[in-house]
Amino acid sequence: MKPLGIKKLYYSISEVSKITDLEQYVLRYWESEFDLLKPAKNRAGNRIYTNREIKLILYIKKLLRDERYTIEGAKQVLKSYTPDTDAGEQLELIDAPKPHPKIKDEQLRGDVLEVKAFLEDLLKKLN
Repeated sequence: MKPLGIKKLYYSISEVSKITDLEQYVLRYWESEFDLLKPAKNRAGNRIYTNREIKLILYIKKLLRDERYTIEGAKQVLKSYTPDTDAGEQLELIDAPKPHPKIKDEQLRGDVLEVKAFLEDLLKKLN
């Protein structure tokens, strides 16, 4: 994980897309489905997201993708949602490779990464 260089008050939809690893159209769709998710717009009409909204997006993503809630189910869970984010809290961009969620054993994960590196080197040599 690489921290952002500067703490920001607002993020563009493209920045939020990178931070959350979600397509922009998904973010726009979720705005239409979840009442809590209403980013403001700047004078040019572009969406501007706060850290608190990004935390909410990540929570919605967790509910829908990881915990397998339906949109209606996630709406029910969000009725009791209270943001616990300090507005000045710095977010982190996730650009490092994510560990595979099913591989929990660190030794096995290390072995898989070693094999991956070997195969990548082999491919480079063949090209």
